[in-house]
Amino acid sequence: IALMTALLIAGQLALSAVQGVEVVTVLFLAYCYTFGVVRGVSVANCFSLLRCLLFGFFPTAVVLYLVYYNLFAVVFGLLGRRLKKSAELPRLDVLAACAVVMTVLFTLLDDAITPLFFGYSRRAALVYFYNSLPVMCVQTACTAITVCLLFVPLRKAFALIGHRVIRSAR
Repeated sequence: IALMTALLIAGQLALSAVQGVEVVTVLFLAYCYTFGVVRGVSVANCFSLLRCLLFGFFPTAVVLYLVYYNLFAVVFGLLGRRLKKSAELPRLDVLAACAVVMTVLFTLLDDAITPLFFGYSRRAALVYFYNSLPVMCVQTACTAITVCLLFVPLRKAFALIGHRVIRSAR
């Protein structure tokens, strides 16, 4: 849990200068898929709070991250359980589509939380929404590409790590 949290923070920090380009989604998706909801929720909470040490304690970001990443952990933890039973290889098209939907949801949650928190007028909230769309488009494309390219090797690496941890615990 600690290692995954550190990996997510490092991935976010490494790409923070490029809006919309990120690896957190594919890393966390593969982790939740492999290790399940409980560990995913633990990482979601650690990541959501510890990232504030680097990026600042902004109430809207804390709420957004706590809501979104816990929901993300539940969705992909449950998908992992369901898809592992149904097929040998995970359905990349299903996972990529769900990841894209979750990425859009992240932006929409931000577009709701931030204007509510700061008391934006209806017009200001719409401007905030429209300004978020270009970044959301880049982020959804990045998500689709990284999930299709990196999910399988990440899942295999996490599964290997998981088996070794279980064996060493015995």
